[in-house]
Amino acid sequence: MSTISVPLTGPLEQFIDDMIRRGAAPNKAEVVRQALVRFAEDQAVEAVLRSEQEARDGKVLRGDLRDLIKQVT
Repeated sequence: MSTISVPLTGPLEQFIDDMIRRGAAPNKAEVVRQALVRFAEDQAVEAVLRSEQEARDGKVLRGDLRDLIKQVT
């Protein structure tokens, strides 16, 4: 596991401290880890929703997978 140093604004630091006081996480590192996991999940959901919208818009790739790979590479 690696360690990074990130400068935070006062409000963000206060938010982290509040999360610890409320018992949402035992320490600052865990608050940040939970936030990053949530961010990654949100990004995955957004990608799925974008794909669904593209499918509704008719932007669906059709055909042989090998030919499609050649088209996008």
